Amino acid sequence: MGVSMATAGMWLERWERQQQRYAVDREERFTVIADVVEHVTAGCARPLLLDLGCGPGSLAARLAGRLPGAEIVAVDMDPVLLELGRTHHADAARYVDAVIGEDDWTDALGLDRPLDAAVSTTALHYLSEPVLLRTYRRLAGLLRPGGVLVNGDHFPQQGRPLSELTAHVGRRRAERSCAHTHEDWESWWAEAAQDPELADPFAQRERRRAGRAGGSGGDDLTVARHGELLREAGFRHVTSVWQFGDSRVLVAVKD
Repeated sequence: MGVSMATAGMWLERWERQQQRYAVDREERFTVIADVVEHVTAGCARPLLLDLGCGPGSLAARLAGRLPGAEIVAVDMDPVLLELGRTHHADAARYVDAVIGEDDWTDALGLDRPLDAAVSTTALHYLSEPVLLRTYRRLAGLLRPGGVLVNGDHFPQQGRPLSELTAHVGRRRAERSCAHTHEDWESWWAEAAQDPELADPFAQRERRRAGRAGGSGGDDLTVARHGELLREAGFRHVTSVWQFGDSRVLVAVKD
């Protein structure tokens, strides 16, 4: 049983609203990521982009609108979000079901040429430091010379006082931006799980969650540590191009 366009659209609209609680200036972050990709792919007739941890296709859809000639491969491990993306944003990307960081995960992508850009937003902090380094190395191998990895996420500062300060500033900005939004992450998932049209992907999601061992992610890694890992992985040039609070867009360029 598939998901109707109307149902997918409704849950995606609610997803967009609740995500504003967690991503500071989310729309501006998406725009900055698209600015970077647009600059790097200028002159490319058909740039190849990889969206890491794509969820329901929010960033992929915006990139497709900005760069209509691009080929976008969007990868995620969540069957619920992938189903919503494939239904509502079907024309934006080719969606791939894979676990970023696992052995041979890039084989599932079906890439036939080097990437021009790999992008991500609030997804890579789930990876532990060793898995993140391995993933950075794999991405460096997939990108063409001059290609970029663009990561929009929350990056704590070195030292507790600055880390707490930047997190507070970002959190307050998000609260002001979504004062009219009452839905949060937990309520979205709880209510979506009751929708009969989503029963099959939710059942698949629960089977996967039960089969995966828990582990600590890398959400405590500072932006400086990310820079060190990226350089170790082969990206010599790393910089932030946008920041508010602890939310940044970090760009790594492959030589």
